Amino acid sequence: MDSLDFFILIFCIPAIAKEFHTQPSAVLGAVFLTQAFRPVGALVFGVLADRYGRRPVLMANILSFSVIELACAFAPSLTVLLALRALFGLAMGGEWGVGAALVFETLPKEGRGTFSGILQEGYAMGSILASGAFALFFNGFVLSGMHVPGIGWRGLFILGSMPALLVFYVQARVAESPVWLAGAKQRLERAAQVGVKNLSGTGPQLKSFLPTFLFLILLMTAFMSFSHGTQDVYPTFLTVSAKLKPSTVGLIGVLYGIGSILGGFVFGTLSERWGRKRAIVTAALLSIPVIPLWAYGHSALMLGAGAVVMQFMVQGAWGVVPAYLTELSPAPVRATAPGLAYQLGGLVTSWNGKAQALAAERWGNYPAVLAVTVTVVALALAGLALMGREAKGQDMTVV
Repeated sequence: MDSLDFFILIFCIPAIAKEFHTQPSAVLGAVFLTQAFRPVGALVFGVLADRYGRRPVLMANILSFSVIELACAFAPSLTVLLALRALFGLAMGGEWGVGAALVFETLPKEGRGTFSGILQEGYAMGSILASGAFALFFNGFVLSGMHVPGIGWRGLFILGSMPALLVFYVQARVAESPVWLAGAKQRLERAAQVGVKNLSGTGPQLKSFLPTFLFLILLMTAFMSFSHGTQDVYPTFLTVSAKLKPSTVGLIGVLYGIGSILGGFVFGTLSERWGRKRAIVTAALLSIPVIPLWAYGHSALMLGAGAVVMQFMVQGAWGVVPAYLTELSPAPVRATAPGLAYQLGGLVTSWNGKAQALAAERWGNYPAVLAVTVTVVALALAGLALMGREAKGQDMTVV
């Protein structure tokens, strides 16, 4: 759901730039601000979730980013929109770590790689929903001979606020993490015995976890560059450089979203057999041969096929991430540490989309910018993954 909100902006960048009489690179500053503020949200909401529970904080996250998404629809200027997207980043930043902790502390460790692929590709499902909404509703569509008018970018932001309704489902059907409940009970008992109220232990745990935590930040920097480097300016490339219609761009987005889901599921499952590291390295390196079709295809069909295979590999590598980060993190900081490393990686690469757009505008060559980005980040990701330690099958019940 946070992905749906995020990608609605990605698809609407050319239209927003046109309305506010500026370049796409200026609007992509909104992506920079979203990513820059996500670590703040990861820290704040992660610490709250480690102390007060995963479930209530997850509900607060969903409500927050949905309300801010709705406010974006009424932004009177680019400056206001940029400020709102910074706030959106703060709200969005907490959701991944809190959600991943709740998932992996609840599900059994058998098949954890497959679960990881399914969880992470919720992000791809959000991009599919955004792509479909853009294709259908941006310019409108014809139904039984009648033209249904488009809702434009502002209407899409209103549509993107619908995830707020998910809170009712979480309230009614989602249970609290059993690991967090057991840990909270132990901490309360220890506090009662020594007369000290220290319910989270977040500070000391993060200090002892520091070497691994720093490695995870580097790893997530490469991961974020891999995904955002292939996604953030790609719809703009298809619109501005390849000159495809919004309906075609939206359809390609749906198709590569499906490729993403399949990649996450396949490589997440393979990581149960191969280990997390080997699955990440294989997916990263296999993205490089796809570059000619993905960036230099001479038709919508070729570009669409390249996009599907590219995102199969990109999200194949990403499908391992939720399991790998949570397996490497101790229980008392499991909602804080993985999410914070994840979002700090996003902060380091928050300039990515804007830099790609600026380079493409300066040299008039989107394909070359995309090709160089993928080659560099795929090799960097594979190298970093090889340096990490394997953690498949880590016991999540230890509190």
